[in-house]
Amino acid sequence: MDSTATTPFSTLIRTASHEQHTEAESSTFMSDMLGGRLGVDAYTRYTEQLWFVYRALEDGARTLGEDPVAGPFIRPELMRTAELERDLAHLRGKKWREGLEPLPATAAYAARVAECTGDWPAGYVAHHYTRYLGDLSGGQIIRGTAEKTWGFARKGDGVRFYVFEQIPNPAAFKREYRELLDAVNADDLEKQRIVDECKRAFALNTAVFHELGAVFPLSA
Repeated sequence: MDSTATTPFSTLIRTASHEQHTEAESSTFMSDMLGGRLGVDAYTRYTEQLWFVYRALEDGARTLGEDPVAGPFIRPELMRTAELERDLAHLRGKKWREGLEPLPATAAYAARVAECTGDWPAGYVAHHYTRYLGDLSGGQIIRGTAEKTWGFARKGDGVRFYVFEQIPNPAAFKREYRELLDAVNADDLEKQRIVDECKRAFALNTAVFHELGAVFPLSA
């Protein structure tokens, strides 16, 4: 626990979750998708799962704006639900909501986000961090792959989820975000709980990838 007193929290949370982060990024499904070895149907199904998770995140954001711990992280320029819905309309058509169901792992992930929203705002911060900073970083690799592999217009319909039009300088924004983490209104014990929840968030995300991998096994 002493490290929390001497190490910036943004560094602590990044390094503590590195193993889980790597596992998520290197999942078979994500590797196959980033390698351009899966069809657009796999990308569509992945985008569908994101919608359930971000709806939970952003429904929560509406209730946490004044919270002393989570409130500083609620930034409208990060919100992704509207962009996801535009992408899904492009991918699935105007009636994209029909038949849309979360995978079991996705439902568990969204339920955990909602649970933190209602009972533990500091835990919500862990999920906020793992999702949005990932979108601003590795998410751009997914966008580039999607544009190249399936022919989406650059930063256009189908990949708008990854386009943060209100964040012209992502590097500067991420620095500001890390400063928010370093200033988080939590004691050392609570910070450790946030780190543990961050690891849980990555595990929940990895479980979604595993289930997507079962749905879309790479043909021999």
